[in-house]
Amino acid sequence: MQNQNEMSNRETSAELFSRPDAAPQEGAQEGAQEGEQARTGELPLEEQLARAESSLAEMQDAFLRAKAEMENLRRRAREDIASAHKYAIGNFAESLLPVKDSLEMALQVETPSVESLREGVNMTLKQLSSAFERNRVTEVDPKPGDRFDPDRHQAISMIPSTQPSNTVVNVLQKGYLIADRLLRPALITVAQSTTGGNSS
Repeated sequence: MQNQNEMSNRETSAELFSRPDAAPQEGAQEGAQEGEQARTGELPLEEQLARAESSLAEMQDAFLRAKAEMENLRRRAREDIASAHKYAIGNFAESLLPVKDSLEMALQVETPSVESLREGVNMTLKQLSSAFERNRVTEVDPKPGDRFDPDRHQAISMIPSTQPSNTVVNVLQKGYLIADRLLRPALITVAQSTTGGNSS
């Protein structure tokens, strides 16, 4: 009987010891985890999630703003291009207005002399040349003997000549460039050598 009491006391003691030990072990594990998080700088998962969601929201907002800005830039670029197409000729047209004014004044003269007409036409031509110069329109006016340039000249015919082959004989109509772009090629006749030798 005494042995049974001793065994019962031991079991009770074991139970008592096992229960208080369980709580400190769980607390110790949580404390160890918190200590580990503090040491490594990690945050609890809930806080990490909240920060990640906040960061995602900021990035989405920045993306939407950037997208809207790009759309605005595209729209403005389209408007600028449309405006440039619509008014591109504005400067050139403005520079031609004095030419038109001169022609209208010439027509208002009731009995012009040949000399005054010639003088008026010459003045108008100077105004037109000035307008061309301001707008970078230049003549393509090859001289006889110049080499035929297919990029700037259009050969109308070939004529027998003592000049070297493929050289300009006559200019029938001047050509024009605007900046470096050909507006109209010069119309020319090209030499066809009668000596049988081609110049290179």
